[in-house]
Amino acid sequence: MTRLHGRERSAFSAQAISNPSNMQTSNDQGIPQMPTPEPIKFTDGAAYERFMAPWSRSAGALFLNWLAPGPGLAWVDVGCGNGAFTELILAASAPSSVCAIDPSDAQIATARAKLSAKQIELSIGDAMALPYDANRFDVAVMSLALFFVPDAHKGASELVRVTRPGGMVASYTWDIVRGGSPTQPLWEEMDALGKPAQRAPSADVSRFEALKPLWAELGLRDVETRELVVERTFANFDDYWLSMVISNPASVLGRLSETESAELKRRLQARLPASASGEITVHAWATAIKGRKAA
Repeated sequence: MTRLHGRERSAFSAQAISNPSNMQTSNDQGIPQMPTPEPIKFTDGAAYERFMAPWSRSAGALFLNWLAPGPGLAWVDVGCGNGAFTELILAASAPSSVCAIDPSDAQIATARAKLSAKQIELSIGDAMALPYDANRFDVAVMSLALFFVPDAHKGASELVRVTRPGGMVASYTWDIVRGGSPTQPLWEEMDALGKPAQRAPSADVSRFEALKPLWAELGLRDVETRELVVERTFANFDDYWLSMVISNPASVLGRLSETESAELKRRLQARLPASASGEITVHAWATAIKGRKAA
């Protein structure tokens, strides 16, 4: 399996997001269990831009280079978020059209504010029930989205349905199971504090061992996979804290006391080595897959 590499630098800014509940439960034997976190909700497009868009652009550029789809094609970008990957499609692939869809009205509003090209159509909708006719698109993609779909199989089957025979169906997700998410350091330290952060509901689909059988089950041919390796350099620890913690849609700080927040900050600063100039570089990797719909 080949690795594709890229990098991205971070800007310095942040914004807090909402606060979920965190109640402990017990199993049938009365053993205390960690709470099941509420689903992650991407309700702030500007905060998402600071938090994840730089990562998305870096990995997305590698993904597009690997797809090598050619110009003049009709695309659908499912789970487009605030349009970071949609912008890459427009800039790098010269599409005839792009239908970009996301369940968050806030994300779509942010995308509309920066995407004005006439060949882009932005919509609010459900990945498991796409509002498009069958066999419409040449390329159907999910960029960092499949593991957020409650029923990943249904989401992937919808990608296939709306793709024309011979068209490409592709996805990439952070390799959560093997620790490839950009938020892995934060997750581990939150777990250590007994305050587990929200994970994607279909995290298991990030494994190649799950993706390959899924693409095969859906009848896709010429299936290929790649690992996409990226890095992001933050100006200093404050930049990391503001970008990855305060702007995190999992509402990390809203669930912690002042003492717990201070401890989380201490733990993260201790585990993230800084360069002589104070810069902090974090690595992440994603699993990517592509295949062709049978003609």
